[in-house]
Amino acid sequence: MKVAIVGASGAVGQEFLRVLEQREFPIRELLLFGSERSAGRTYKFRGKEIVVKQLAHNDDFKGVSIAFVSAGAGTSKEFAGTITKHGTLMIDNSSAFRMDDEVPLVVPEVNPRDGVNPPRRIIANPNCTTIQMVVALQAIEKLSHIRRVRVATYQSASGAGAAAMDELAEQHVQLVRGEAPTVSKFPFQLAYNVIPQVDVFTGNGYTKEEMKMYNETRKIMHSDIEVSATCIRVPVMRAHSEAVWLETERPVSVEEARKAFCRAEGIVLMDEPDQKKYPMPLLLAGCDPVYVGRIRKDITDPNGLAFWCVSDQIRKGAALNAVQIAEYLVANGHVK
Repeated sequence: MKVAIVGASGAVGQEFLRVLEQREFPIRELLLFGSERSAGRTYKFRGKEIVVKQLAHNDDFKGVSIAFVSAGAGTSKEFAGTITKHGTLMIDNSSAFRMDDEVPLVVPEVNPRDGVNPPRRIIANPNCTTIQMVVALQAIEKLSHIRRVRVATYQSASGAGAAAMDELAEQHVQLVRGEAPTVSKFPFQLAYNVIPQVDVFTGNGYTKEEMKMYNETRKIMHSDIEVSATCIRVPVMRAHSEAVWLETERPVSVEEARKAFCRAEGIVLMDEPDQKKYPMPLLLAGCDPVYVGRIRKDITDPNGLAFWCVSDQIRKGAALNAVQIAEYLVANGHVK
């Protein structure tokens, strides 16, 4: 099929190229689009050089089956009509349409059928922190309904894009040299620091990132689940970590939870704390699954469990999840 990537020069756009090639997605022709600044760059895909075209309001998407879009919410809103007007399915990685009632918000391990025949020809990719959490939560939800979740996230520089990753690396070099660090992509120096703010604050004291985890989880899981999040930026280059506490309707034992995680699609159990085996972003950057460990009973709640999970924000948290949505639809004959 004919496929397009919008935002091809960004960190997620580049990951789309790698994931589509690695997973041998059925592509007859690949088109790359970007901003005026990115237009003219070339990227290799399956041994061929492809030139990035400037995104414009024209008929470039005619005949395109699927467009993977990761160019920011403003671009997604402006160009959604142009991308979908000839029937192209737009799988959007921004926050533009996530809470739109006519746009399904999909994590294939949880709610793949929500993406079938979307009324606006748009499917939204959830926020990265939400994706890895709901993959893990779904395993427990199958055992007993989850009433509430408390989560602290430890989010890597990759969540803010390629330039943010470059800034973190540059800060370390500058500090070693005794120079003042460049601070541009984050509100404060990230090297040797943690910043208890991801995105802007809202009126209730939570940030937009934290409220995304509340609203998106409920939409994806079709649930009345309550989620209270604290999102933290940490000086890690790639892969997000989360500490999760949940409460179920009935007590779930650690052994039940371990077996559920082992059975679950998209999860790898890494839970041997006595052997110092648990998920860490240093070891798991570039990997596809959600890794779960440190599973234990919440000693403050008889119906509570706690666990730790790690997943690569650029892969499962963005590009891979979008490609998996497309794979499901193609495999079941919903996109040709």
